[in-house]
Amino acid sequence: MKNKMLILSMVAISLTSCKKEEMMKNDGPKPFEIVTVEEKNLIGYIEYPATIQGIVNNDVRAKIQGYITQVLVDEGQMVQQGQPLFRLETNVLSENEDAAKSGIAAAQANISAAQAAVNAAQVEVNKIQPLVQKNIISAVQLQTAQANVARAQAQLSQAKAAHQQAIANYKSTKANVDYSIIRAPISGVVGKLPLKVGSLVGPADPTPLTTLSNTSSVYAYFSMNEKEYLNFLEKIKGATVPEKLRNLPTVDLELANGSIYSEKGKIETVSGQIDASTGTIQFRAGFANPHKILSNGNSGSIKFPIEYANSIVIPESATYEQQGIVYTYIVGKDNKVKNEVIQVRDRVNNMVIVKSGIKKGDKVVATGIGGLKPDTQIIPKPISFDSLVQSIKPVF
Repeated sequence: MKNKMLILSMVAISLTSCKKEEMMKNDGPKPFEIVTVEEKNLIGYIEYPATIQGIVNNDVRAKIQGYITQVLVDEGQMVQQGQPLFRLETNVLSENEDAAKSGIAAAQANISAAQAAVNAAQVEVNKIQPLVQKNIISAVQLQTAQANVARAQAQLSQAKAAHQQAIANYKSTKANVDYSIIRAPISGVVGKLPLKVGSLVGPADPTPLTTLSNTSSVYAYFSMNEKEYLNFLEKIKGATVPEKLRNLPTVDLELANGSIYSEKGKIETVSGQIDASTGTIQFRAGFANPHKILSNGNSGSIKFPIEYANSIVIPESATYEQQGIVYTYIVGKDNKVKNEVIQVRDRVNNMVIVKSGIKKGDKVVATGIGGLKPDTQIIPKPISFDSLVQSIKPVF
């Protein structure tokens, strides 16, 4: 019995020793990847939400009232200036045109009759005048004949005026018939067609028949708040706003799916005043659209480039945040880590551009910092800065 107790005691002591050795091993320094803080020249971007519009957007409306009898185009179709888009009912208009044309013929007949009356009155004057000169008849008869000529000439003038009015009426009714064919005011892409065959339309309708957009080039509209605008004025070279705009670099357009539009854009104009309701000022950037990828009403983001020369950078994976404060772990000479507060200027391509808190040449823990605590001793495993940054894949 004593021997058994001795054996059990020895086994228990052995197991306890093994556990202590294992715990001592687990409490020892662990390996962590580290990188050396570098200086780099980077280009970051400030993004502004933007809306896309064609360089010309033209609402198409009817010039006369009538029922749509034909819709000659489809949504999204490219049309040329002057191309027929809609046809309106013209029965009454055609009747008015015929009546106006008959009015011209009647007015012309009245001119002919009035001219004949003038000629007859003038013949009478010519016949009486020699007789008056010879005192054969009274001068009163000549005056009466001359008055008849003047009256006939006045009637001729009225007939000619009526003829001009008849021509004007005809042109007006003919124009109305022409207006029954609604044509494209510009070359562009047809927008929505909210009104179909049988709809009654007119010039006072609030809803246009469609909208034509010239999207050979497009405008991207975006806004800055007042603070951003003032910073913009301070940083960009130039004495005047137009001069500053000319000195601006080209900008990128990020589309709604996250891809970057192939063409570079140029900021062209800025509105002349701050919008009091929003506190913003609007900019306009122009983009070529040779392949018609962009459409009227597209959305996206303007990416405005900012150069960071000789800037202190560390990998994104080397930072963590608590209560809005950003930290990184610096490796000391004894391989103990210290969490250091850093001020972040920007984040570009998986790198953090540091304003203050660390300096070039410092060594920071690059990965796995979630389990670290201050003053923890580690086994440093240096890795390449660039290879680490390039290996980080975005998560969608």
